Amino acid sequence: MESVKSQSYEVHINELAKAALNQHVAQKKYSKVFLLVDENTKEHCLPVLKNIFDGPVDAILEIASGEENKHIRTCLQLWEELSQLDGDRKSLLINLGGGVLTDMGGFVASTFKRGIDFINIPTTLLSMVDASIGGKTGVDLGSLKNQIGVINQPQMVLIFPEFLKTLDSRQTKSGYAEMLKHGLIQNKEYWKELTLEGNFAEASCIQKSIAIKNEVVMQDPTEQGLRKILNYGHTLGHAIESYCLDNPNRTTLLHGEAIAVGMILEGYLSHELRGLSKLDLDEIKMGFLQHFDRVEFTEDDIDAILKLLKYDKKNSHGNVNFVLLQAIGEAVTDIKVPEELFHKAFAYYSE
Repeated sequence: MESVKSQSYEVHINELAKAALNQHVAQKKYSKVFLLVDENTKEHCLPVLKNIFDGPVDAILEIASGEENKHIRTCLQLWEELSQLDGDRKSLLINLGGGVLTDMGGFVASTFKRGIDFINIPTTLLSMVDASIGGKTGVDLGSLKNQIGVINQPQMVLIFPEFLKTLDSRQTKSGYAEMLKHGLIQNKEYWKELTLEGNFAEASCIQKSIAIKNEVVMQDPTEQGLRKILNYGHTLGHAIESYCLDNPNRTTLLHGEAIAVGMILEGYLSHELRGLSKLDLDEIKMGFLQHFDRVEFTEDDIDAILKLLKYDKKNSHGNVNFVLLQAIGEAVTDIKVPEELFHKAFAYYSE
């Protein structure tokens, strides 16, 4: 499996990843090597990594898994541990985990001693194709997604598809949603391949998704223009995810589950505002609903979700900006949406 070159680092997959990791650490001669895990990756993935990484690990840092732990208090715990363990600016932090862990581990590394090197080894499909790629790091502010963070690239990202064997089907499908997004915004043939064949967990599909995201990030690493298309489905999807996370009466949705809803909703907005055909719109809806259960929303739920839109990171000058589709494989950015269309979008989703 080939490597995928990015803006300032490489993504290595399968057999190349082991050699790249060991060679990099040996050449850099780090003063300390720290490994960040959660209770799940410590049990299921750390034993595998010990057979991959030949170098010494000075300390293993552990955090609790889950989006509810992706906050500044966990970062404070890690900064204090790194300091107590004599971490310095020549230290390395290896992040072994899913999107929550790589986001937060990258942020901790980027801010400790004004920045130390870090390597991402994603262990979920979502983090392999999305969260660990592109240099976005950060934490949530309360239930609001990714409000605090920086864009800072890792030294490398290492993909070992064998880690996917440790996941349940719900976690795997959460990553599938982001892969479908890659097809919707850039590659219609890839969208059709994923929806028709359903072999999304194979290494070849993982590499295609990584390549699509990397190509976008390389052209716009700090999200001034093109990179915004990666947020398709995320404006409403993040609001839905935050609402369910903060509401004890709602079942918490995984990131991909919320984004799947968001992509159908924003598909409807695309149909109304950017000329996405009704045929494409219905294809998008069917593509997601054959894999993701429909989520029920009351009018009160919808009103509360819409109030959260003002916190979206893409907003500027008081405007909520959307990424929409003109066709499958063709995205446009910075689209303003009339408020009366939101409830119509939810009605279409619920039909």
